[in-house]
Amino acid sequence: MSDLFDFTPKQLRYAVFGNPISHSKSPRVHGLFAEQFGISLEYSAVQVDTGGFDQAVSGFQAGGGLGLNVTVPFKSNAWKLADQLTERAQLAEAVNTLSLDGQIAGDNTDGIGLVRDIEQNIGRAISGAHVLLIGAGGAACGVVGPLLDCQPAKLTVVNRTVDRAVELEKRFQHLGAICGGGLDLATGSQYDIVINSASTGLSGDLPAVSPTVFNDVRIAYDLMYSATSTGFQMWAGSNGAQTTSDGLGMLVEQAAESFFIWHGKRPETGIVIDIIRKEM
Repeated sequence: MSDLFDFTPKQLRYAVFGNPISHSKSPRVHGLFAEQFGISLEYSAVQVDTGGFDQAVSGFQAGGGLGLNVTVPFKSNAWKLADQLTERAQLAEAVNTLSLDGQIAGDNTDGIGLVRDIEQNIGRAISGAHVLLIGAGGAACGVVGPLLDCQPAKLTVVNRTVDRAVELEKRFQHLGAICGGGLDLATGSQYDIVINSASTGLSGDLPAVSPTVFNDVRIAYDLMYSATSTGFQMWAGSNGAQTTSDGLGMLVEQAAESFFIWHGKRPETGIVIDIIRKEM
């Protein structure tokens, strides 16, 4: 029969771009989401050469790609490349979700993923809480806005390079109570929630803040995720944190928001978190 009469729908193509990328759980997560709705899609993990991001996106789009997740080190590249940006992506100056239907639309779902994991999955309220965010790099930029949207009593951002923390304070101060400074700013205050976004977590090192920040902390949260407790989790738990968590729930929740952007359907995340945790 002629191809003119072949109405079989084309495979929906999505991917995550990063470097390195072999560790990514995103293909598995999106595959599990798609199964919930009977959606047939192709989702791959693609390692992109440094300096080749824009070309890789163009090639993926030309080949029928409909959406991309973006991870280290390309979130800033994606922010600059996007033709359209959501408000949260504009504020973060980083993009982790691209929609490629015509114009390139950029969003950042990291922060909403973190908030949903803390509030819905772990059951800790951010509203009215005193929150300490360690680190002021790309990961922090994506979560500050959604954290402030929850109206904490105060969000304190500390970083080894003081200027970066102060810059975040200036950029987001219109959203709520936020202050930024050096790592020593963390000492001497009581916190309900401590979040580690520092890049030291990638190497297993601990951030250079006093362990007293964990005294009576309700939850210490590491944006990194691991098959076992991270070094940060163990450190926080041994110094007074009531509950600790890694970032697997955030990974799944931010992926669910991307899935909703692309497909208009909101998947059930709890069962996916459990499956990925067991597989790890």
